[in-house]
Amino acid sequence: MESLETELQQARELDEAALADAIETIGFECTRCGACCKGYDPDEESSEREPHTATVFPDEIRGLQDAADYDWRDVARPMPYGLTEGENGPEGETFEWALQTDDCGDCTFYEERDDGTGRCGVHEDRPLICQTYPFSVGLGGTSQPMGQAVDEEGMVRAHECEGLGRDISRAEAEDLAAALKQRAIREITEAIGVRDSYRLTDSEGVVVHDSEGPKTVDGQPFD
Repeated sequence: MESLETELQQARELDEAALADAIETIGFECTRCGACCKGYDPDEESSEREPHTATVFPDEIRGLQDAADYDWRDVARPMPYGLTEGENGPEGETFEWALQTDDCGDCTFYEERDDGTGRCGVHEDRPLICQTYPFSVGLGGTSQPMGQAVDEEGMVRAHECEGLGRDISRAEAEDLAAALKQRAIREITEAIGVRDSYRLTDSEGVVVHDSEGPKTVDGQPFD
């Protein structure tokens, strides 16, 4: 298994032109269906709707706070993985943050129009994961590539989206490729930061470990 540092070097060496080639070959245009912003309908084994879960980095949270004059918890929630339901609510340790959701499990910034199409209320400041969907990069080391490969090397992955297969200009493909490379670098940099800043805390509630150290649910660092 390759180290995070090795993956980071691979991410920094990604060829944006090759990424753009792969994106241009499969094609993509957002149809504003909102599927990537909404919660998921329950499967046969569950009656509860799965909330939308998209990773957001600490600096992206602060950027959204500044753009929309929100509190930390208006923007982000602890990543639910690893948390359990205690007597007084969720408890445990988790890693990273997810975009906040509304009562329906949809992204809190998602707005649906009268014609059924959707829009992002913070489109100009949306996180990298939103900028690059439905694509991701699988480096084949510690990262677990998901989605279907759309290039010969299996590097560029495409996730389920009705906008795939539509025409995309070279300029748009290049912009998307640049954001995709930036996201790959940021994800691994963040993972290294989480690893290096991790420390045990004495807390009965929820502890979120990100690249800046352990935090409370409202984004405040533990002393």
